[in-house]
Amino acid sequence: MTGNPIHLRASEGGAAAVPTLYDEIGGMPAFEKLASAFYEGVREDELMWRMYPQDDLEGATWRLGHFLAQYFGGPSEYSAERGHPRLRMRHNAFHINPEAREHWLRHMHAAMDQLDLAPIHRTQMADYFDRAATAMVNTFEPSPGAEADS
Repeated sequence: MTGNPIHLRASEGGAAAVPTLYDEIGGMPAFEKLASAFYEGVREDELMWRMYPQDDLEGATWRLGHFLAQYFGGPSEYSAERGHPRLRMRHNAFHINPEAREHWLRHMHAAMDQLDLAPIHRTQMADYFDRAATAMVNTFEPSPGAEADS
């Protein structure tokens, strides 16, 4: 499937009218666990950690968990609080090259490992994460400080 999934809702912003991936993997607790596990890995990654708000990790975790929950058919709390996701715009200030993309995906896949996902759900999520991570790449320049790290 390409593009954003379409979810029929009982009312505008209300619950989905049919089961979604959000429902099938355990709802908000699953997405909170995913976001927390993701940031556990990011904190240990020098390349990634400098891109994240160390002084607002709780907020970043909330935003990631609620964005993903909404994307996969959960409640629209993310958009209610933050407006349209505008992912490219929100990430444009960061140096996201193919190396950063791979690091991000590594941490997201490790976070998915923390969930008891059926293969079909993992595949759906991994497909979205791969496309989203690719869309965020905004430079092919080496990461700042890469020469010093060698």
